[in-house]
Amino acid sequence: MAGSWRMVVRRFGGPEVIEREDFDPGQPGPGEVLVENEAIGLNFIDTYYRTGLYDAPFPIALGSESVGKVVALGSGVTEFTVGDRIGSVSAPGAYATHRVLPAGRLVRIPDGISAEDSAATMLKGFTACYLAEETATLSPGQVALVHSAAGGVGSILVPWLRDNGVIVIAHAGTPEKSASVSADHSLSGPFDALPEQVKAITGGQGVDVVYDGVGKDSWTASLACLKRRGLMASYGNASGAVPPISLLELMRGGSLYVTRPTLADYIAAPNDLAHTAERLFNRMKRGVVKAVIGQRFALSDAAESHRALEARKTTGSTVLIP
Repeated sequence: MAGSWRMVVRRFGGPEVIEREDFDPGQPGPGEVLVENEAIGLNFIDTYYRTGLYDAPFPIALGSESVGKVVALGSGVTEFTVGDRIGSVSAPGAYATHRVLPAGRLVRIPDGISAEDSAATMLKGFTACYLAEETATLSPGQVALVHSAAGGVGSILVPWLRDNGVIVIAHAGTPEKSASVSADHSLSGPFDALPEQVKAITGGQGVDVVYDGVGKDSWTASLACLKRRGLMASYGNASGAVPPISLLELMRGGSLYVTRPTLADYIAAPNDLAHTAERLFNRMKRGVVKAVIGQRFALSDAAESHRALEARKTTGSTVLIP
């Protein structure tokens, strides 16, 4: 399609390796649709591909989350029509004006939810969904610690857990970010001080679950915040990959559990994807989850968005606009 372009990387490195490239997305084949993007979600996983933490062949077409309108249908597609608003969270190449996508991996965006709000919320909201509903099934009154509580996933996970009756201790990097989070207890400050703060809140018991998307920097503190037989859900590497795990360390911490989940395994089947989207959009319509768009960047300024994200200068979600 004439005028189509995308942002790619041809070598691993800092934000400066992101470059614009004209390309032809082609026409949709059987079971596919051609989508014109309206808004694109920025996610930390995008930086993992840019730096090489997650490997992929060059050129790497960045991004996985976008929302747009269907402009053409491949043969056999009956669930969508031209003009429908759809979203995708799992195919590469979201940093683009147009995408050809498999119809079976798309979700319909409900009326009343904008393209920007959807793009700012889907991937993070789907992640919050599996963390809150499936990775651990917490009962009302149980206690969870959420790291980066003012960030993209955290700002959705905190209200989701509280809607389920879970007591939430939120931790953020600065007092300003901590104050922006509506949790039962909001903390900030260095990680090494966190276990003592958490034990004081919980009467020395610790929390049932730690939701940790930070990775290396928070790992030791997170384990120390858990109660006996507590669960560490390590779902991200914002500060780098966690160190090698010692099973004896888990034993000494109180027969602890650790899981390293990833969204792809929770939405692999079409019915799981649809159910996850249904639960997120339900909470958005009820006002439990709100799209908090802290910043907007032009798609051509994707490098600047990566710099802001990695420097912890963003709050809530960030969207890129083609």
